[in-house]
Amino acid sequence: MLPAERAMALIRAGIAAADPAAAVQRGMAEVLADPPAAGGHWQIIALGKAARAMAEAALAALPAAQVLVVTNAGNDAPLEGARVMRAGHPQPDAEGAAAADEVVRLLRSTRPQDRVLALISGGGSAMLPAPAEGMTLADKQAVNALLLGSGADISQVNLIRQGLSRLKGGGWLRLSQAPVTALILSDVPGDDLRVIASGPTVAPVGTRAMAEALAKELGIWEWMPDSARVALSRPDDTQPLPPARNILVGSNGISVAAMVAAGADAAPVPLEGDVQDCARTIWALARDLQPGQALAFGGETTVRLVGNGMGGRNQELALRLALLTESSPVDFDWAFASVGSDGRDGPGEAAGGLVGPQTPEAIRAAGTDPVEALSRNDSTPALGAGGALVVTGATGTNVADLAVLVRA
Repeated sequence: MLPAERAMALIRAGIAAADPAAAVQRGMAEVLADPPAAGGHWQIIALGKAARAMAEAALAALPAAQVLVVTNAGNDAPLEGARVMRAGHPQPDAEGAAAADEVVRLLRSTRPQDRVLALISGGGSAMLPAPAEGMTLADKQAVNALLLGSGADISQVNLIRQGLSRLKGGGWLRLSQAPVTALILSDVPGDDLRVIASGPTVAPVGTRAMAEALAKELGIWEWMPDSARVALSRPDDTQPLPPARNILVGSNGISVAAMVAAGADAAPVPLEGDVQDCARTIWALARDLQPGQALAFGGETTVRLVGNGMGGRNQELALRLALLTESSPVDFDWAFASVGSDGRDGPGEAAGGLVGPQTPEAIRAAGTDPVEALSRNDSTPALGAGGALVVTGATGTNVADLAVLVRA
């Protein structure tokens, strides 16, 4: 098997291990241990890129439940027995705002004898924009755009998002009159439940004062709408959150383990930090690879936007690594793939990049300067010119990013 073929086979094994239905099935025994009291019913609210698949599995166990699914385009096929609402990602939109209003209404309508099953997966932060008092959807969109271009990691991004929302950082618990159990599919390195989908059923990452300090540190505070700065300047709610059962049922680590079971070795470093630094770290491992060896990586890098090009963190990581290999070549064939497990890397249709020794020259032969493209964060057309884009379509799951480096 050629290195590129093997790289993608390993990536597919990792994505398959994140199957949302299997994840829900793993957690249903604990869910069913606390059924509704007399006269009560189940209310299922599924949020995120894997919401539809998670809801379908939950309905198999709870066919009489009332079900709302909030997910993004590509994952929003109709589901019998459920109401499916589309919401924007990565940028919040009016459809997401309408879905947020519906979630608020459903949670407020619950009674103590009812039970709420929350099915949470990655992407949910952008999909439920419920602006804090005094903020508009446009204000939330402006802050979101600043955060996505700031180079902040997902924990930092969601700390600020939580301070500007009525639903994030435990907001579901404050609204529900019924006990809440959440089955959570993690797209966050380290599986911090406070960060996944901005933690609608857990305590926030930190205080509003911490979020304000971080916004200033990131250099975006002065660019934020006045309403957002006012919201982060308010004191935190001092009332303790109602308790909830939060159960982790799937994660990036489980997917990396599946790649290892399929024949890779676990990489000694994660995918994390700035893409350029991460590319250097990964390529430094190449010289010690043995014939036929593959290294599996998982996590999530960050990109600081300096241009208005089309791309995503996986594509930029792959392209930057390919360029590094020109100044530090090896004497064997290799392939490197970095892919978003949800099938979407950034605002375009690509899932990531698959590069090899010939990629930079192939891009140049097609009339594109890859270095200049990166100066504008324009990795999608550059990789496309070199035949190095990975396009999978929506996978129905989301456990952050997966990558593999393969030696022939």
